[in-house]
Amino acid sequence: MSVLKPLADRVLIEPTPAEEKTASGIIIPDAAKEKPLKGTVVAVGEGKKDEPMTVKNGDTVLYGQYSGTEIKVEDKTYLIMKESDIYGVFQ
Repeated sequence: MSVLKPLADRVLIEPTPAEEKTASGIIIPDAAKEKPLKGTVVAVGEGKKDEPMTVKNGDTVLYGQYSGTEIKVEDKTYLIMKESDIYGVFQ
């Protein structure tokens, strides 16, 4: 399995799948599903000269709705974005 290695201050994230049902059990159609804002860090770059990376592989992060660029690697969809587009890390 080859995973893309981000450069500089970029992070590769596997988005959490969108909700399929509401809490009451109503199935959400594809057209109405919200873009997920949460995902798992799969790979991180080396950081910039004076700015080391603060996120690491396996972190679950929260990011902006329109953050990053969607890419496909081996039939999986990922987001690649700058670390500054990440709002926080779930603990």
